[in-house]
Amino acid sequence: MSSREKKLLIFFLTAIFAVVNMFGFQWLQKKRLSVQQEIVAQESILNAADTAESSKEIFIQEIDWLEDNTPDPKEGELVPSQLENLVTTEATRAGLTVVRPKILDNDESGLYYNRARFEIAVSGNEAALYRWLVRLHSPRDFRAITALRLSPNREDDTLIDANVQVEQWFVPAIAELSE
Repeated sequence: MSSREKKLLIFFLTAIFAVVNMFGFQWLQKKRLSVQQEIVAQESILNAADTAESSKEIFIQEIDWLEDNTPDPKEGELVPSQLENLVTTEATRAGLTVVRPKILDNDESGLYYNRARFEIAVSGNEAALYRWLVRLHSPRDFRAITALRLSPNREDDTLIDANVQVEQWFVPAIAELSE
């Protein structure tokens, strides 16, 4: 092979090497970027899994509490009247004046629990009202005050008027039969 041919061959090999390196470098950069993005995505999944793992114990405790304290199934028609009886009895026992009791429709949109709702307007002194509210709000009994509006009594400055909505969660008796 002549020297010209050798030089031409070296030139073409150098040109091919330069072109391959240029496109190969761009391909390598794209590949490196996609790997870095995949690493970031996998790290976020790992962080979410770590968070779930750390909160697992709290959820297990809540599930255990729920299993231990689930109320007995009740007839859906009886729960609102039982709730009304409890709320009005506690109000009169606390020395409050019951102004306007009203049973609201049951909320049966839950998968397992239904809600009986009761709304009442009472009037009384501040300390008695707060004691009554504390007695009504009982998470252990699946009962909560979900709406509360306080206002001063128009006739007596020492009294407070309160509109309270109390809800009781219960397992309907029909759900027990279907299991």
